[in-house]
Amino acid sequence: MAVPKRKTSRSNTRSRRANWKAARPTVVTCDRCREPKLPHVACPTCGTYNGRQVTSV
Repeated sequence: MAVPKRKTSRSNTRSRRANWKAARPTVVTCDRCREPKLPHVACPTCGTYNGRQVTSV
Protein backbone atom coordinates (compact mmCIF):
# COMPACT_ATOMS: atom_id res chain seq x y z
CA MET A 1 0.00 0.00 0.00
CA ALA A 2 1.32 3.46 -0.87
CA VAL A 3 2.29 5.67 2.06
CA PRO A 4 2.74 9.46 1.76
CA LYS A 5 6.33 10.58 2.14
CA ARG A 6 5.45 13.91 3.79
CA LYS A 7 2.65 15.26 5.96
CA THR A 8 0.01 17.19 3.99
CA SER A 9 0.06 20.83 5.10
CA ARG A 10 -2.95 22.46 6.71
CA SER A 11 -3.43 24.88 3.80
CA ASN A 12 -3.39 22.08 1.21
CA THR A 13 -5.86 20.04 3.24
CA ARG A 14 -8.21 22.96 3.76
CA SER A 15 -8.07 24.13 0.15
CA ARG A 16 -8.92 20.60 -1.00
CA ARG A 17 -11.84 20.40 1.43
CA ALA A 18 -13.11 23.83 0.40
CA ASN A 19 -15.00 22.18 -2.48
CA TRP A 20 -16.97 19.80 -0.22
CA LYS A 21 -19.97 22.12 -0.19
CA ALA A 22 -23.47 20.69 0.12
CA ALA A 23 -25.63 21.62 -2.87
CA ARG A 24 -29.12 22.84 -2.09
CA PRO A 25 -31.83 20.86 -3.88
CA THR A 26 -33.45 22.39 -6.94
CA VAL A 27 -37.09 23.27 -6.32
CA VAL A 28 -39.69 24.13 -8.97
CA THR A 29 -43.35 25.11 -8.64
CA CYS A 30 -46.12 22.70 -9.54
CA ASP A 31 -48.07 23.78 -12.62
CA ARG A 32 -51.40 22.87 -11.07
CA CYS A 33 -51.27 23.83 -7.38
CA ARG A 34 -48.23 26.20 -7.39
CA GLU A 35 -46.64 24.36 -4.45
CA PRO A 36 -42.85 23.80 -4.41
CA LYS A 37 -41.71 20.33 -5.52
CA LEU A 38 -38.64 18.52 -6.80
CA PRO A 39 -38.23 18.43 -10.59
CA HIS A 40 -39.09 15.18 -12.41
CA VAL A 41 -41.10 13.96 -9.38
CA ALA A 42 -44.87 13.77 -8.90
CA CYS A 43 -46.22 16.63 -6.78
CA PRO A 44 -46.71 15.45 -3.18
CA THR A 45 -49.55 17.94 -2.64
CA CYS A 46 -51.85 17.34 -5.62
CA GLY A 47 -50.40 14.11 -7.10
CA THR A 48 -49.90 15.31 -10.67
CA TYR A 49 -46.94 14.78 -12.96
CA ASN A 50 -46.52 16.21 -16.46
CA GLY A 51 -50.07 17.54 -16.52
CA ARG A 52 -51.87 14.33 -15.52
CA GLN A 53 -52.99 12.74 -12.26
CA VAL A 54 -50.66 9.90 -11.28
CA THR A 55 -51.28 9.41 -7.55
CA SER A 56 -54.32 9.83 -5.35
CA VAL A 57 -53.84 12.22 -2.46
